[in-house]
Amino acid sequence: MAKNLTTRNEDYSKWYNDLVIKADLAENSGVRGCMVIKPYGFAIWEKMQAQLDKMFKETGHQNAYFPLFIPKSYFSKEASHVDGFAKECAVVTHYRLKNAEDGSGIVVDPDAKLEEELIVRPTSETIIWDTYRKWIQSYRDLPILVNQWANVVRWEMRTRLFLRTAEFLWQEGHTAHATKDEAIAEAEQMMHVYAEFVEEYMAVPVIKGLKTESERFAGALETYCIEALMQDGKALQAGTSHFLGQNFAKAFDVKYATKEGGQEYVWATSWGVSTRLMGALIMTHSDDNGLVLPPKLAPDQVVIVPIYRNDEQFEAVSKVANDLMSELRAHGIRVKFDNRDTHKPGWKFNEYELKGVPVRIAIGPKDVEKGTVELARRDTLEKEFIETSAVVEKVKLLMEEIQVNLYQKALDFRTEKTTEVDSYEDFKKVLEEKAGFVSAHWDGTIETEERIKNETKATIRCIPLNDDTEAGKCMVTGKPSARRVLFAKAY
Repeated sequence: MAKNLTTRNEDYSKWYNDLVIKADLAENSGVRGCMVIKPYGFAIWEKMQAQLDKMFKETGHQNAYFPLFIPKSYFSKEASHVDGFAKECAVVTHYRLKNAEDGSGIVVDPDAKLEEELIVRPTSETIIWDTYRKWIQSYRDLPILVNQWANVVRWEMRTRLFLRTAEFLWQEGHTAHATKDEAIAEAEQMMHVYAEFVEEYMAVPVIKGLKTESERFAGALETYCIEALMQDGKALQAGTSHFLGQNFAKAFDVKYATKEGGQEYVWATSWGVSTRLMGALIMTHSDDNGLVLPPKLAPDQVVIVPIYRNDEQFEAVSKVANDLMSELRAHGIRVKFDNRDTHKPGWKFNEYELKGVPVRIAIGPKDVEKGTVELARRDTLEKEFIETSAVVEKVKLLMEEIQVNLYQKALDFRTEKTTEVDSYEDFKKVLEEKAGFVSAHWDGTIETEERIKNETKATIRCIPLNDDTEAGKCMVTGKPSARRVLFAKAY
C-alpha cells in the first residue's frame, strides 16, 4: 500500500489534507464546503462524543434537541449576536420546488415564498432562549442544564476538512441560572471539563484562558477557552465556554419569580466543541507515516496480522490470534484480527501504520513454534519479540505508556515553541523564524490588538488563567500592561 503522503516539512497543509483522505477519515462532498465523514473518521468522533457525553452527564447535564431552523426575527433580538453571525448564515426563503414550464428541470416555486425567512442553525442561543421563556417561571425551575448534539451551518468561503467546513458536527450546552455567580461557575466548570477531556483522552496539552473583548463569542460578556499548539507552530482553539450574562434573557424576556417574590432576569451560559477536535488530534500527534492515535480514542487499539504461506499455517496462526484476541477483549482492549486473504501482510502493516493503530501484533508459523509474537508500537515505531503468554500484560502497559508518551511529546514541543518577548521587533522575528506561542505584554486596547493582527497576522489566543501576573509595558505602545498574554498565528 503506497502512502504517497506529502511530508510535513515539504507542505504541512497538503500533508494534513493527504492524511485525512488517505487514512479514510473524511472526503469532500458534492456540496461545496461540506464533507463526508467516513466510517473510520466517524468511529474516532464517536469515541470523543461518548466520553464527552459521559462527562457532561456526570456534571448534571441532560441532552435535548432543538430545531435546525430559526426564524429570522429571533436573530434581531440580540444585536451583538446577529452582528457576529450575519455574514455566515444560510437562509431558507421558499418551501417548495416545481417542474419548470419550459421542461428545463426543477425550479423554485415563486408562489411558495415563506412569510418569514428561516436561518439554518449557525448556533442555537436564540431558539433555545425563546423556548426557555416557556420553561422558566420560578426559581424552582432553575438551573436548567441542557446539552444538544447537533449539526450547524456557517457559510465558509475557504474550507478545510474538519478544521473549517460550511456544515460541521458539534455539541452545544445552554444553561440557565438564578445568579451571576452560578453562571460564571458553570462557564468555568465547562472550560475545565473540556481541558480534562482534551488532555486526558486526546493527549493534547492546552492552555486555559479568557478571550479578549474583540475575540469573544457574539453576545457573551466573557469567553473562556482552551488553546492548543499544532506541529506547524499554529494555535488551534479547542473549545470555548461563554458567560452570557443576562443578554439573552433580556432579549427573550426570560424572568423568574425569586424566593422573595420579586422578578429577576435569568443568567446564561453556552459552551461547545466540534469536529474541529479531529483536526487537533491529527495535527498534534501524526507523522510522515500517517496518523498516530492515542489509545483512549483509537477505534482499534490493537491489530493482529497473520503471516502464512498455506492453509495449514493459516490455521495454526489463526488459533493463536483468536485466543489472543479473546484474552485482550476480556481485559477491555479493542482488538481486530485482520484475516483478509486479499492483501499481503506488508500491505496491512502499511495500512495500520497509516491509520494510526497504537499496537500491531504479527504472528507467523515460526512464532507459533517458539510461542512468541512480534509487537510494534505506532508512536515510536519500535518492534520487539515477546512471549505469547506475556502479550496481554504488555499491551495493557503499552496502552498507558503510549497515551502518556504522546501527551509528553506534545507538551515538550509546546514548551520549546513558547517564547517570551519584550519588544515588538523580537515579537515579529519570533513569529517569522520560530512560530508557536509568543508571550508578550499588551496595553489592553482593541486598537493595539488590531494593529498587531494587521501587521503580523497573529492574534491574542488568550489571557492565560494562571498566577503569572507580572506587570510590564506593552511591546507596541510602551503603555502599562497588567500581565502577559499569549499570541500566535492560528487556524
